[in-house]
Amino acid sequence: MDKGVVTVVSNTQVAERIFRLEVEGELVGRMTRPGQFIHVKCGTGIDPLLRRPISICDVDADRQRLTMIYRAEGHGTRVLSEYVPGQPLDILGPLGRGFPVTERQDGEHALLVGGGIGVPPLYYLGKELKKRGVRITYVIGFGTASQVFLEQELAELGDVHVVTMDGTAGVKGLVTDVLTADYGLDASDWDVLYSCGPLPMLRALQNTYQAAGKEGYISLEQRMGCGIGACLACVCPVQEPGEGKKYRKICSDGPVFTFGEVQLV
Repeated sequence: MDKGVVTVVSNTQVAERIFRLEVEGELVGRMTRPGQFIHVKCGTGIDPLLRRPISICDVDADRQRLTMIYRAEGHGTRVLSEYVPGQPLDILGPLGRGFPVTERQDGEHALLVGGGIGVPPLYYLGKELKKRGVRITYVIGFGTASQVFLEQELAELGDVHVVTMDGTAGVKGLVTDVLTADYGLDASDWDVLYSCGPLPMLRALQNTYQAAGKEGYISLEQRMGCGIGACLACVCPVQEPGEGKKYRKICSDGPVFTFGEVQLV
């Protein structure tokens, strides 16, 4: 983990309230594991006070460029959406435990499931899996067509199934509606599942496929204070027998966990 300043290359809106931010700097060369995140200082003063955790969407080590895709939801990310090319940006990272990829074998089939702003980290993950000869299928879910992003970029890495809740793009419903034999995506068709997105989606995936004995990894989205495991603001309970509750810190023990490692409450 390092702290440093990078320079904004571009910051453009790509969907409804969704922005693509590209930065460059020496610090980018240390960000080599998909699924990790960075803690971004939005603004130059004390308002907003806390940094914002943003997942790593892509890394170009040769050009020392990092891509983030974020949703301009609250005060901090709205401030971030006003950054312009050439402006310095203070970041802390890479942080957290990312997705495991080194044990993947040539010819395996990986299912990557993302919901909303949980989609971006699955792009860099897909690139790393493809290098290892893994076949990739994406299932990405959004509320409506105006919120869809990264569809074309993901299609360069594997098959893509888009799902929207109102049916204005792709299949109408939830991402779990596509994980059936009708789409060639029942549990017998893939070897490992990686997912990031809203808690109900992750809970449904873990409950279904952990019970089926499938290998799977979930990345949790969570508000954070420090981002380095000191403030205990982002803990979640562990699924372990015995007396007393045990917890994991999402920022430092995660954000990626194996199926069954934590309770999704």
